[in-house]
Amino acid sequence: MTPAARLSAAIEVMADIEQRRRPASDALKDWGLAHRFAGSGDRAAIAGIAYDALRRKASAAFLMGEDTPRAVLLGMLRLERGMDVGAIARLADGARFAPAPLSEAEQKSLRDGSLAQAPAHIAGDYPEWLDPHLVRVFGEERAAEAAALARRAPLDLRVNTLKADRDKTAKSLDHLKVAPTRWSPFGLRITLAPDAKNIAVHSEPAFLGGLVEVQDEGSQIAALLAGARPGMRVVDFCAGAGGKTLALAAAMRNRGKLVACDTAEWRLERAGKRLRRAGISNVERRALSSERDPWVKHHAPKGKEGGFDRVFVDAPCLGIGSWRRNPDAKWRSSPQDLAELIERQHAILDSAARLVKPGGRLIYATCSLLREENEAQAETFLDAHGDFMLYPAARAWAETIGGDYPQSDRPAGDNYLRLTPAAHGTDGFFVALFERRANNSNVIPEPEHSEGVRNP
Repeated sequence: MTPAARLSAAIEVMADIEQRRRPASDALKDWGLAHRFAGSGDRAAIAGIAYDALRRKASAAFLMGEDTPRAVLLGMLRLERGMDVGAIARLADGARFAPAPLSEAEQKSLRDGSLAQAPAHIAGDYPEWLDPHLVRVFGEERAAEAAALARRAPLDLRVNTLKADRDKTAKSLDHLKVAPTRWSPFGLRITLAPDAKNIAVHSEPAFLGGLVEVQDEGSQIAALLAGARPGMRVVDFCAGAGGKTLALAAAMRNRGKLVACDTAEWRLERAGKRLRRAGISNVERRALSSERDPWVKHHAPKGKEGGFDRVFVDAPCLGIGSWRRNPDAKWRSSPQDLAELIERQHAILDSAARLVKPGGRLIYATCSLLREENEAQAETFLDAHGDFMLYPAARAWAETIGGDYPQSDRPAGDNYLRLTPAAHGTDGFFVALFERRANNSNVIPEPEHSEGVRNP
């Protein structure tokens, strides 16, 4: 397919997404099934164009003065891919399979349009209903923070230390131009240009051999802060497909017990394949009916503490921090979604806390940037659970990772860790740690270790 034909196809896909209000992945899959002549390279290019348009949907429509799929695609080419009006006109020239030629109004918008007077939610490409929520966290910087979430994410890999080390693995992936991540001592990053093809990392020998897993640097950091170590008893309470389970198991060196729980059994099945590839043998997968599943009650009888050293809760959330990778999700979110998630997070934390033994820790993480899902949840939890106390994230960082603690102009302080793509180059992430008081003590015990793992 020609570049012009790919653009036409992306306009079709965007129209399908808008008309049927469904995930972009479904629309792209159906388009591919209906156009089997399109090769894998064509489908990947069309997906890239469509996802870029979703990332810049609001600003592109503002630039063009209308919000049709065609207008959004044309505006995206200018804003995201840096194409001038002449280059865009050569794609949309009305030739066979190409979009219709640019109108005079479209040419003027592409040539003279600007976001200088755009409101924050337009400049930052996020739903207007979220504006007051982002004001509470970022104030006047909210548009800049959100704009970073509207750019294409890099591809981050986590080196599996059960099988490899970072330097040797980086050399084996030198053809992909990998570089060490800034914060995670086990991460490798592949930076992608706006119009670059996706990297087929799943076909790389290093991936097939279990030496690396795809995992954003922020997610790697969240797992490291748990401080899981060999011989511990650990629960990954919302394990999903196992990304953090894999990281926790590697930290435990296959020694001790790690229980991966989730309410979706099919996600745990996917995790099983990843665990086998990574050479992990200390994980028990357990499907739960809900956060109040009998398994939880059995391991945390009423009125008694549980027996686990670490309980990791990667809570379901609005997912603002992952918008770079899931740009269509932001346009399908609603205030009702947020309200329901806040209630669910509260229930999950309340249940997971029962599994933590005295002196053990509960780790709460989200890929959200909203105070309601982050600090407010931590404060509510502490108010309701007097037997827990906050364990400062900066202290956990010093004990597990070492080196400089990631601050920004809008830090969450030493108590909590907040990562954003604008300030830290990661997905948006939040981490709070709580320690269960031992023997009714009000004093946080001395650090369990302090050397970190910056040079494993």
